[in-house]
Amino acid sequence: MEVQARIEQRLTEAFEPVVLTVDNESYMHHVPEGSETHFKVVLVSDAFQGMLPVKRHQQVYQVLADEMQSAVHALALHTHTREEWDRLGGKVTASPNCKGGSNA
Repeated sequence: MEVQARIEQRLTEAFEPVVLTVDNESYMHHVPEGSETHFKVVLVSDAFQGMLPVKRHQQVYQVLADEMQSAVHALALHTHTREEWDRLGGKVTASPNCKGGSNA
């Protein structure tokens, strides 16, 4: 859980989130057991106020640049303001199962 913990720490420091979940979804992909390569991030922060989604994602990628250059293969981002999160009822869509690799 080393990579996941680093992601959580960096996002907490950078965005002071109202909600933060970092789910390791590597098990849904064709990778060795115990891998930390595929993550789903739900990040709700007042720092995103007035920002388009693409800008929010760019900021997250900047904060996680080291992880993206090394351990992380895929990152599903769900970035919201507090108001957006309330409108969504605190829910995001489920990630699809992997269709790549040798499972295809």
